[in-house]
Amino acid sequence: MAEKPRRMSTQTLDDEDTQKEDNARCLTMLGHFGFDCLPQQLVNKSVQQGFSFNILCVGETGIGKSTLVDTLFNTNLKDKKSSHFYSDVGLKVQTYELQESHVQLKLTVVKTVGYGDQMSKEASYQPIVNYIDAQFEAYLQEELKIKRSFADYHDSRVHVCLYFISPTGHSLKSLDLLTMKNIDSKVNIVPLIAKADAISKNDLQKFKCRIMSELVSNGIQIYQFPTDDETSSQVNSSMNGLLPFAVVGSMDEVKVGKRMVRGRQYPWGVLQVENENHCDFVKLRDMLLCTNMEDLKEQTHTQHYERYRCCKLQKMGFPDVGPDNQPVSFQEIYEAKRQEFFDQCQREEEELKQKFMQRVKEKEAAFKEAEKELQDKFEHLKRIQQEETMKLEEERRQLEEEIIDFYKMKTASGSLQTQVCTNTKKDKDRKK
Repeated sequence: MAEKPRRMSTQTLDDEDTQKEDNARCLTMLGHFGFDCLPQQLVNKSVQQGFSFNILCVGETGIGKSTLVDTLFNTNLKDKKSSHFYSDVGLKVQTYELQESHVQLKLTVVKTVGYGDQMSKEASYQPIVNYIDAQFEAYLQEELKIKRSFADYHDSRVHVCLYFISPTGHSLKSLDLLTMKNIDSKVNIVPLIAKADAISKNDLQKFKCRIMSELVSNGIQIYQFPTDDETSSQVNSSMNGLLPFAVVGSMDEVKVGKRMVRGRQYPWGVLQVENENHCDFVKLRDMLLCTNMEDLKEQTHTQHYERYRCCKLQKMGFPDVGPDNQPVSFQEIYEAKRQEFFDQCQREEEELKQKFMQRVKEKEAAFKEAEKELQDKFEHLKRIQQEETMKLEEERRQLEEEIIDFYKMKTASGSLQTQVCTNTKKDKDRKK
């Protein structure tokens, strides 16, 4: 009798499947599978290369520029004190290598020296304008090179200008308005009321409003914190309403209660630098370093530098379109400029040749005239010399004749004397 086929139980099949799964190769799961890891690549590359930031501090001597920069970066940059006795305004440029949480920052601080101590206002702000333009020109020349080396090039363009306003409580000085008017199109200006602890809170708020109204009435454009980013638009909008920042800098630690804080000790109490109820230092640090540092650098490149670059290239004669409003290539403009320059050189060369020939002719005519005058003078002197020679010859002949006559007379006189003596002797002899 044939055996009936046995059926495998469900439990047996499940055990076999489980055994197969145990023998299968396991793959480790990666965090990213596509291009969503690009931001991380950029972050890693940027951290590896490091960052740079350039600050221009404009203000009077002793207003606290060095102290505020030290307080911003929580380090002692070891800057020497400046004097009020400078013949003109200068700029002190210093570069520092800073590191914070494995992030390297190449900080360049440019400070004015002798600003506000000069009689001439133009002599006070012109060195600042010249320095900003010089950094733009250096970057433009690097761009125009055939072999550019931006990887090793230190971008020295000024990213932000911290303009220190004296805490007078009245209004801006004419020098402040004139300086900011001349640099607002070249750099991001962040106005600061320095040593704000010298003004009471009520007067400080009025001083802020007065400063902003003067800036608007004089058409001065200061840096506005960007509000197009959703993550920081609300904070930046509120911070734009607090400009100019009233700041106080200090690296001294003062004991307040049971903790040590950075501040200034006064007889009436302690001013805490990092207390937002005392000053706007924390707001300035957050807006400048934590939130908008990259935007400051972008604004410098896309607006201020591009404006300088466009003006410079237009002065050099490199428009984007031709006379018929059609785009022209850089090579066409270069060839046209080269031909124009060559033609101009030829014209100037011809003009120089003509001027040279004209001057040669004039010189030849002058030499001929002088030669003729000299020849006439020579002939005149020659005639005079001949006349003098003839006179001397005549006088010499007369003298010779007189000498001959004299010798004749002398000979005759001697003969006569001899004869007289002889006759006298004969007469004596005859008398004897």
